[in-house]
Amino acid sequence: MDKPSPYAFDLGHLLANDPNPVAYDAGEEVLAANARDAAQALINQLLTTCEIKSASDGIHLVLPPPTTPLPREKPLPAEKPPTKWELFAAKKGIDKKKRDKTRLVYDEASGEWVPRWGYKGANKGTENDWLVEVDDKKEKESGEAHDARAEGRRERKERIKRNERKQRANERSTRKTG
Repeated sequence: MDKPSPYAFDLGHLLANDPNPVAYDAGEEVLAANARDAAQALINQLLTTCEIKSASDGIHLVLPPPTTPLPREKPLPAEKPPTKWELFAAKKGIDKKKRDKTRLVYDEASGEWVPRWGYKGANKGTENDWLVEVDDKKEKESGEAHDARAEGRRERKERIKRNERKQRANERSTRKTG
C-alpha cells in the first residue's frame, strides 16, 4: 500500500481522497484493490486519530467536523424582500408578538367555548342574534326596511375581500422586486 502521494482524509465526511491517478483501462480487480486499500487507510486513520467513547448502547467514535465543502444540488435561495407590513412594522418599531393561536375562544354572553372563525365563530359578532334592534334613523334616510344582519354580513365579506386584494397586491409587489 505504498503510494507516491499519501491519502488526504476528511474524517467528518468519512472521506479518503487518493490523489494518485488510476489507469484508464484498469480492470475491476485493480479498482477493487484501490477501494479496499482506501477503506483500510480510512479505518486506520479513524482508529488512530478519533476519540472513542463507550456508552450503555455501545461504543461510539467521535468524528471531527467536516473540512471538505460539499456542493449543493441547487443554489441557495434568494433572500425574500420584506412585505409592505414588514416595512411598515420596522418603520414604526412594531415587534412580532406571539399570540395565542388556539382555535377556540370563550364567549362571555353564552358561557361557551366557540370557534374563533368559521361556522358559529366569534368573528360573526351580532350577525346571528335572534333579535336585532331596528335602526329608525337609517330606515328614514334610505326609505326602506333596514336589515342589520345582512349589513353585518356584507361588511364582514367586504373586509375579507379587501384583505385578499391587499394580499394579492403584496404578492405581486414582492414578485416584482424579487
